[in-house]
Amino acid sequence: MSKLIGIDLGTTNSCVAVMERGECVVIPNESGDRTTPSVVAFTKEGERLVGKAAKHQAVINPQRTISSIKRDMGSDKKISIDSKKYTPQEISAMILSKLKTDAENFLGERVSDAVITVPAYFTDAQRQATKDAGTIAGLNVRRIINEPTAAALAYGVDKEEPQKILVYDLGGGTFDVSVLDINGGVIEVLATAGNNRLGGDDFDDALTDYIIDEFKNQSGLDARRDITALSRIKEAAEKAKIELSSMTQTEINLPFLMQKKDGPVHLEMSVTRAKFNSLTSHLVEATMGPTHQALADAGLIPQNISKVLMVGGSSRIPAVQDAVRNFIGKEPFKGINPDECVAMGAALQGGVLSGDITGLLLLDVTPLSLGIETAGGIFSKIIDRNTTLPIKRSEIYTTAANFQTSVDVKVFQGERQMTADNKLLGEFHLSGIKRALRGVPQIEVTFEIDANGIVHVTARDLGTGKSQDITITASSNLSKEEIDKAIADARIYEEEDKKRKAEANAANEIDQLLFRASNIMKRLNKEDKKRLDEACKRVNKLKKSKNAAERAEAITELERIVTQMEATVENNAPRNGTGEENGNFGQGENGANDDGSVNSDFKD
Repeated sequence: MSKLIGIDLGTTNSCVAVMERGECVVIPNESGDRTTPSVVAFTKEGERLVGKAAKHQAVINPQRTISSIKRDMGSDKKISIDSKKYTPQEISAMILSKLKTDAENFLGERVSDAVITVPAYFTDAQRQATKDAGTIAGLNVRRIINEPTAAALAYGVDKEEPQKILVYDLGGGTFDVSVLDINGGVIEVLATAGNNRLGGDDFDDALTDYIIDEFKNQSGLDARRDITALSRIKEAAEKAKIELSSMTQTEINLPFLMQKKDGPVHLEMSVTRAKFNSLTSHLVEATMGPTHQALADAGLIPQNISKVLMVGGSSRIPAVQDAVRNFIGKEPFKGINPDECVAMGAALQGGVLSGDITGLLLLDVTPLSLGIETAGGIFSKIIDRNTTLPIKRSEIYTTAANFQTSVDVKVFQGERQMTADNKLLGEFHLSGIKRALRGVPQIEVTFEIDANGIVHVTARDLGTGKSQDITITASSNLSKEEIDKAIADARIYEEEDKKRKAEANAANEIDQLLFRASNIMKRLNKEDKKRLDEACKRVNKLKKSKNAAERAEAITELERIVTQMEATVENNAPRNGTGEENGNFGQGENGANDDGSVNSDFKD
């Protein structure tokens, strides 16, 4: 049975973890980093880059670099690259696929199952889109869990004392806050609130706008009109934000940012923490409304909270920590890594699902109310927000007109009284209702939300027994056919990626062989030198050949000749200049002894 991994699919950075011998282990990527930038890029040559490589070339290739795609999950937005349109699910699948590959390389085995986290305030459409992304990436998504809940899992497992904690999660593109009760291995979410369009990106944008305006005042140039300059400033703003979490002032230096008729223009300026705080105070304040709401929904006051967990990279901002400290009256808990704890919690949930962890129960909640539209466009709630999952609940409705034989069931999600102000998740038609005066037929509408937060709705006419149902999956904006096509495209790219890797390995192997050949060429006789030179020319000629078999044959032949001639040269080499064996030292390559030291008696 393959390992079940936990994935924090973040707006800015992503992280993957796994349970190993009862311990939660964060899996490093191929660069050795414990988090991976959630960035995808397409080079002009058609190569796809994911992670650090994509982020590093963003400045010179901004129009072909995609970041913060998580903010568009569940929408119908598409990104056009080289006449091909990609959905947010497909871009996210590329990130997930890299995390899957890194996990397989780390574990040395195939990975097929995963638990993926989402912001607590993600809608059903966004949750389903995340699940679809996992499917496209070749993962069996066993569970979708909320990020604050995952953080509490990472903190709360094996905590014996009953306690109520507040999880404040400010990520790159989303914000949510949850109040949880931990008691005897049971982690119950009491309430959750948030804003899935608020995050660290907004702090970056506020600072970016300030830098651009200051630069325009100094130089008269508008960096918003130069995509490369704008990309460089955005990168500098993110770096400055991070530095201002530990420093009171930072310097921004961007040489040759733009060009005037009389020469290049450089950007040099200082930004203080106080200035950054003033630019972003409205964003900090925007997080406090949901924090108050979550606490009120849980029926608690700040004094009831035992600990505050700060999650997400932007929770490190000092002004953010000050705001939470002032509201709760407690110092935020520093015992968990805000960048890694969500992935670790997902891995722990994976351990529960696989049976590796026992005695731990996670009770999550639905973030928004669910119901149907009734006469007059009124929203009739069936499941209230912050209801513990999984849940199944029914209500009885009737017809609005005489002799009505069918009804349209429209499913909505939100907190407003009129459906026009809420989000339509899906709709279906129930026909075959027995003809009767209005108010007589009884139609039972049942909502069922599974542990992943995915909604299933059934409508049944109690008089005839006829029923119709819907699983709210269409809201992900991808049909089954589109998902299947995306999976096929991902597999095609995987094969192309393997070919590219094979080409790179072959080129590297050729370069190493040619280097070895050049090292011995001058020490060969005329006949051997000619033979080796011909073999080298043949390999060089076939270096970019599409005939892999012919190229492999040439490489094998060159390898055989080089190895043979290296042995000949070695056997004919004089020992200590006399041809005699030295009994005390073993001579290594280039005059080095076997122990790595240099023999002072060695002479050419």
